[in-house]
Amino acid sequence: MVSRAERSAVANWWWTIDRWMLAAVASLIVLGLVLTMAGSPPVAERLGLSTFHFVHRQALYLMPAIAVLFATSFLSPRQVRRVALFVFLLSMALIITALVFGHEVKGSKRWIFGIQPSEFLKPAFVILVSWAFAEGGKRRDVPANLLALVLLPITIIPLILQPDFGQTLLISLVWAALFFMAGLHWFWVAGIGGAGFGAGLLAYKFVPHVRARVLKFIDPAAGGGIVDTFQVDTALDSFLSGGWFGKGPGEGTVKRILPDAHTDFIFAVTGEEFGIIACLVLVSIFAFIALRGLLMAARNEDPFCRFAAAGLVMLFAIQSAINMAVNLHLMPAKGMTLPFISYGGSSLVSLALAIGFLIAVTRKRPGAAILADSQAVGFA
Repeated sequence: MVSRAERSAVANWWWTIDRWMLAAVASLIVLGLVLTMAGSPPVAERLGLSTFHFVHRQALYLMPAIAVLFATSFLSPRQVRRVALFVFLLSMALIITALVFGHEVKGSKRWIFGIQPSEFLKPAFVILVSWAFAEGGKRRDVPANLLALVLLPITIIPLILQPDFGQTLLISLVWAALFFMAGLHWFWVAGIGGAGFGAGLLAYKFVPHVRARVLKFIDPAAGGGIVDTFQVDTALDSFLSGGWFGKGPGEGTVKRILPDAHTDFIFAVTGEEFGIIACLVLVSIFAFIALRGLLMAARNEDPFCRFAAAGLVMLFAIQSAINMAVNLHLMPAKGMTLPFISYGGSSLVSLALAIGFLIAVTRKRPGAAILADSQAVGFA
């Protein structure tokens, strides 16, 4: 245990962070490794890999993820903005590079150099938009609100070109929530909402893949056969097969025919092997992180930290809700991971970056430090 009398950087960090939040995230990381052991072996065997191939890789990904989480949690709010700007620019460059030179996987060009840059774009985008809205609320001489408006199309247009409509939807929802928090005029709220609704209609009309997914969700017999609902149907069978208490670790059978059992549909594997009660426990951990994060955001005196904390928590919570809703067939499939639970290196490290940012902006700081940071303009 670190003593309160110590004045080292580690001691100061330990007594200023929210340790309940850190414990909840740590529990998700441990559960993620356990559930990867449950869901990934059948997928590995189908691909001709060793039984615990994905488990070993997930354990390896945990090392840089934990390092990123702890390193970023030591940052000051000003340093968070600087790191976010660097990550945003680098991610955008890699996304554009992937569009030009990347290999197409499942109809999309999302990967380059073995990473998915759109995953890292999300937390960086939230930080930049939070800074813009915070500056717009306290400095009328800085066109920060305009910057916040421009950042959205700049960010989502490359994602649409990939195409990656799941990440586009997630980023747009978080941006809209921050926009609403900024207290801008209802005229803008209605205008942005109308524009978003119109964009959804255009995607439904002109993008066959989107239209087919919506039709398949509404009526499984519709959609013209463009989108296969096998995974969603099998995921529902997993929950029904597991019942309240599950079949037990390693005893699942439905998971053996579920193609993405270790990534997008690991929540369904949890239901089959550990039962609905275990799923509810998992949901409660996500809910605890979301509610505690929003409560800390509401209590924060610094405008930037308040926006950033709320935005990062909503990013985490909405992504979690979308993944679980897809598994339960409550919304069309989006191809989105369950935070810290699904297998994936880019997803795991980017989520660690987001949580590191969240811990950094919610650390307890003296009033003088808050005042100094709130008076600073830009990223200097």
